[in-house]
Amino acid sequence: MTNIKQEVREQISKVVKDAIFSCGFEAVEFTVETPRERANGDFSTNAAMMIAKSAKMPPRAIADKLVSCMDIEKTYIDRVDVAGPGFINFYLNDNWLYEVLPLVERLGSRYGGSNIGGGEKVMIEFVSANPTGPMHMGNARGGALGDSMANVLDFAGYDVTREFYLNDAGNQIEKFACSLEARYLQQCGVDVAFSEDWYQGEDITQRAREFMEIEGDKYVNAPSEDRKKALVEYALEKNVEGMKKTLSYYRINYDVWFRESDLYKNGEVDEVLDILKSKGHAYEKDGALWFKASEDGEKDEVLVRANGVPTYFAADIAYHRNKFAVRGFDKVIDIWGADHHGHVARMKAAMEAVGIDSDKLEVVLMQLVRLMRGGEVARMSKRSGKSITLDDLLDEIGVDAARFFFNMRNAGSHFDFDLDLAVEQSNNNPVFYVQYAHARICSIIRLLQEDGVGVESCAHINLKLLKEEAELNLIRKIAEFPDEIAAAAQTLEPARMTRYAMELANEFHSFYNACRVNVDDTDLRSARLKLIDSVRVTLANVLGILAVEAVEKM
Repeated sequence: MTNIKQEVREQISKVVKDAIFSCGFEAVEFTVETPRERANGDFSTNAAMMIAKSAKMPPRAIADKLVSCMDIEKTYIDRVDVAGPGFINFYLNDNWLYEVLPLVERLGSRYGGSNIGGGEKVMIEFVSANPTGPMHMGNARGGALGDSMANVLDFAGYDVTREFYLNDAGNQIEKFACSLEARYLQQCGVDVAFSEDWYQGEDITQRAREFMEIEGDKYVNAPSEDRKKALVEYALEKNVEGMKKTLSYYRINYDVWFRESDLYKNGEVDEVLDILKSKGHAYEKDGALWFKASEDGEKDEVLVRANGVPTYFAADIAYHRNKFAVRGFDKVIDIWGADHHGHVARMKAAMEAVGIDSDKLEVVLMQLVRLMRGGEVARMSKRSGKSITLDDLLDEIGVDAARFFFNMRNAGSHFDFDLDLAVEQSNNNPVFYVQYAHARICSIIRLLQEDGVGVESCAHINLKLLKEEAELNLIRKIAEFPDEIAAAAQTLEPARMTRYAMELANEFHSFYNACRVNVDDTDLRSARLKLIDSVRVTLANVLGILAVEAVEKM
């Protein structure tokens, strides 16, 4: 389709160039787009309307003139029409469709992939959950979104690194330490108060109990700092180990787990503070060091508190500078919760302040999801009766449903996640509907193989026997996959993959209802068998990007 689109563009460019030369029109930029409705053609251009102003002629008259000069013989273009105020619509013949299935056969698991990324070095940072407790629903959506986005970019030819930023320094770790210390002392029979500001979860008590079972009362009389240090070292690693296990079960495996504490050990936080001060982007006020975000119309932000402790913002600037200046990424994508909206402009301003092009940093803001069960908001786990964690969710609905459902809306969209629908074994459930299409194809192929009929090479098949509308529509939908990958990569919207999967499954089910595969005509049977096998390959590829299993039996 990319090649055909270029052929259409060349047709338009030629007649526009001739018109400019013969009539003295000004050179113009025009678009070639795919209309939303197939009734308006396979491609459409606004060239006539772009010329109209300098030509001082009605756009339709210009469009008629351009169309009359086109030579579409020996092309894939069947006819060209003028519509509306002067759009030129191109309708393709069916010959190009018969080149799609050989392409699927040749590329197999790489069908749909491209090299539009050109090997650009991209890092995508997502989830980066606080390691002081279990992962929640924001992590669930961010994980599915970020990992699928990374898969799309990889499929489109980018050099992708998946990274988890581990916040193992700063205020939350001190709060973690105080919480653990109090629970440990309580486990050892010491009557100590527990502040309302500390972490209240049962997971804190559990970690303190585990530590006590290993170390006993060894740290009861130790200095507080030694006690807290030992508790944090134990509990933090246990929590990180649990996070890695959960994320792996969720089919997310990171290339890098980057620790915030390393920024302090390596002196990178101090280094970035020195840069900001030397370039006049930081100032002192009330004993604290501030970043001059107001220079870019934003609210100034504290970098170092009056007590001399750097803020999370200071470490975050150092972390992002590390991504570009130290590790050399061409582009960095962060997935943040929508509540971080105000932080985006400040971080971009900070990048400019330390000498990095802020356009290289792209932040995808993600809205929260509301879990629904029985038509009501679900706040508690059916299993534990407590707040729903990522582990609870995966236990209840499974990985496939979670990965698919969380990518059914763009990151910036609010949506209600129907837990009942996610486990429903019916065509109303989108992930079931898509997986069932793949399983049905595998079943047809398996049954024919039992009768000695296998999928043949395109070289031995007369694909032009595929003439029914349902057959041609199915091939068209297969052909859209590479463009969908490219669009998803350029817009950072993996939700295009779930929509495409559902559309392809729908076209297959329509074909299945209209056309039998196991017909008496052996040549037609071979062609249809090849067609559905191409659907199987394409469905498996798109489900692979979403990390959803392409099941063979249901």
